[in-house]
Amino acid sequence: MVTVLTNLRSLGQVTLAALVLGAGLPMVFAFGVRLWSLSETVAPDGSVRRRAVARVGAYTCLFAVVAVVIAGVLFVAKAFLAHRFGIHLFGQA
Repeated sequence: MVTVLTNLRSLGQVTLAALVLGAGLPMVFAFGVRLWSLSETVAPDGSVRRRAVARVGAYTCLFAVVAVVIAGVLFVAKAFLAHRFGIHLFGQA
């Protein structure tokens, strides 16, 4: 019975991570692209209107996506980095 509960808890953790990274990260990227498209608009008279708040929001979303991707690559390569270069990340001993 304890093994079943442990397996269900692990399954829940994996499912949560998959939802956050598999659906949440692309959603943040899409939101950043949407904000980027709203950062500049052209008026009918030809003047360009810039929205700094939308551009900062877009940069923030896109930077967060890039940071998570880099952290993911480093997490996957943590044993290699520890063995080859002596760089210990994420608790790799």
